[in-house]
Amino acid sequence: MARRLGWFAWTVVAYHVAVIAWGALVRATGSGAGCGRHWPTCQGEVLPRAPALETVIEFTHRWTSGLALLLVVALLLLARKALPPGHPARRAAAASLGLVVLEALLGAALVLFGWVARDTSPSRGWVMAIHLTNTLLLLGALVLTAAWAEAPAAPPGRATRGVTPALAVAGLAFMLAGASGAVAALGDTLYPATSFGAGLRQDLAGAGSLLLRLRMLHPPLAVAAALAISLAARRAGEAPSSRVGAAGTVATALAWGQVLLGLVSLVLLAPVGLQIGHLVLADLAWIALVVVAARARWPAVADRE
Repeated sequence: MARRLGWFAWTVVAYHVAVIAWGALVRATGSGAGCGRHWPTCQGEVLPRAPALETVIEFTHRWTSGLALLLVVALLLLARKALPPGHPARRAAAASLGLVVLEALLGAALVLFGWVARDTSPSRGWVMAIHLTNTLLLLGALVLTAAWAEAPAAPPGRATRGVTPALAVAGLAFMLAGASGAVAALGDTLYPATSFGAGLRQDLAGAGSLLLRLRMLHPPLAVAAALAISLAARRAGEAPSSRVGAAGTVATALAWGQVLLGLVSLVLLAPVGLQIGHLVLADLAWIALVVVAARARWPAVADRE
């Protein structure tokens, strides 16, 4: 039963990455207002008739997000059936449910307050940053559910000295980079540049939008996060289990890969495809980092995988 729980949890993780990618498409194409200022209905209807393309994009995101919520509910029910009370994977599944509900409420707020499409209010940028941070926490909770599904109910083993602080710093750095990335992506959508130089002048303009002034913070924060992940992975690699080191290598490669893809996207003026690819690669880097944390914190589980 625990093995089935693990496989199902990883399936839910993969599905959520796909939903996140589609959400990026909604933002990048300006389709967030496709259902008007209506939620949970679309244009005041349960099923919109003769919808425009932006309505189809937004409506699809709502339905896939709704299915994501149902999958997390099913995950929690399965965890409660398969695992004893107090089991860490069971607690992670419960946290996932709370976070996915908050995710839905944040999405609803964006629609109901009109923080979609071409809206340029600073409030939209802050909510987008909070939304992205919650998304990372949700993915993290789902990954922990999957990684710890077959763990014994006993407390975790002791991690290698210095690993926990290094992983905490890497996690915080990544979330900060992710939040700034959400603002940067929104700036790219609302204020598209005609050239790399023009975009740089937009960012440096003292009278420019707050979204543009914050956009320039993302590249250095992303590099700092990749460095923090590299250092944490190196420290975690000192653990006795080779699987901890392998997960760290993957996390490091993905972290620097998403930095490289982000720079390419910046030079090419952030085409939609590269924006989505950059976000997906960042999500995969985050997933790998959480796996490193799970294995380093519970070495016995890493050896059994």
